[in-house]
Amino acid sequence: MEHTFNEGRWSWYELRKFQMDEAAQYAEQYHSYKKWAEETKKNVSSILRVDTSERGKEALWGSLVYFQDVEKKEGKRIFHFYLTKKHLITDNLDLSVLESVDEKIMKKKMDEADCPVEGFMIMIGEIIHHFLEKIDEYEIRLRDLLWLIREKNNIEILDETARSRHELLVWQNLIIPIIEIKHGIEETFGDDVVKGLHFKRAYKRVERAYMLINEYDKELKAMVELENTVSTHRGNEIMKTLTVLTTLFTPVAAWGAIWGMNFKNMPELDWKLGYVFSWGVIAVTTLALYVYLLKKGWMGDILRGKKRNSFFK
Repeated sequence: MEHTFNEGRWSWYELRKFQMDEAAQYAEQYHSYKKWAEETKKNVSSILRVDTSERGKEALWGSLVYFQDVEKKEGKRIFHFYLTKKHLITDNLDLSVLESVDEKIMKKKMDEADCPVEGFMIMIGEIIHHFLEKIDEYEIRLRDLLWLIREKNNIEILDETARSRHELLVWQNLIIPIIEIKHGIEETFGDDVVKGLHFKRAYKRVERAYMLINEYDKELKAMVELENTVSTHRGNEIMKTLTVLTTLFTPVAAWGAIWGMNFKNMPELDWKLGYVFSWGVIAVTTLALYVYLLKKGWMGDILRGKKRNSFFK
């Protein structure tokens, strides 16, 4: 499907699922088009190629992941693009999967663009807008996680921290190829095409998304460092107390060794309830020790504190 913009100054040819032949007439003078048509069928991730071999026939082409389910590796959508100074060709792009994108408004903006490069950046800006909305949702979960670490810290919270960091890496992985596209456009078409309002607006949106990701990454690193500090402190406390307990029970172990020698003069051996008494002493001592360790919070999760809203107590 062909769309023309800005009183016919440039066109966007929208293909569906590898229909490259339908747009060949628009790019037949570009020898890199055929290469793009062949390679896009193999692409399963974001790539970028630049062709500046012939002046006046520069082209930028590649593939971009524009939708990703952060819980599923296979839950992604990828589209392919071919960009020249006169035409924009896209393949396998379905903007309906991006909830926040209104295609009518996007095309209205594209009609204001002076060239395909600006039109393409408007499209990129809408994709980034979708990413930003998802990042805003991520920010809410990150804020809740920040307070859970203080209020109810345990191994599940540590696992949630790791999942949050993985999700952040996914968003970072989606943003980096778009930054590469910006630099690729400058390399291919020169500085003149990057002076337009829509180009600058779209890239500012990209920079905003990347800035948020970097700042959230710093927060997550601080959370992980805090978890490590708490775990190290409590681990040291456990080792210290176990050492003390071992020292305290050394005399008891020594007396037990003496009793185990079975001297003839050991009156407790003749007690009627001596055997029951010995088991009682063992049981009471073991139970008392268990209760002590339980109160100290050392029988369960090393990350779980005894007091609410406290990291080290």
